[in-house]
Amino acid sequence: MTQPFTVRITVRGYETDSQGHLNTSVYMQYGEHARWSLVQASGIRQSDLVEKAVGPVNLESTIRFHRELRAGDEVDVTCSFVFGEGKTFRVEQTFLRDGELVAELTSVGGMMDLRARRLLPDPRATFREFASDPAILGL
Repeated sequence: MTQPFTVRITVRGYETDSQGHLNTSVYMQYGEHARWSLVQASGIRQSDLVEKAVGPVNLESTIRFHRELRAGDEVDVTCSFVFGEGKTFRVEQTFLRDGELVAELTSVGGMMDLRARRLLPDPRATFREFASDPAILGL
């Protein structure tokens, strides 16, 4: 089994809340960073998507917390795209500190036609069109 795409991030003090925990909105930012890092690793440049007036959109996200993260902690954020049939796909992410599960972020996304403001019928085809290494995206 292949290891999922992973980005390591160090929690900064200003990202924590009044209890000293990583703020919920920052988990979302870390997840977004890992998603775009994976897309870029597949060879897709954001500027190329914008030029063609298409782009991935997040339709829904759920975070499940298991442990806390505090300033100075290093967290590995994994990212896997899961494609099925239809206009949407899932993105499954885990947050791991020293291999221990800290949080899970599951999202539903789509690929949007930015002019028509509608989801494209087959996001897989669009990712394949732009990616030089679609296998990184699970395609």
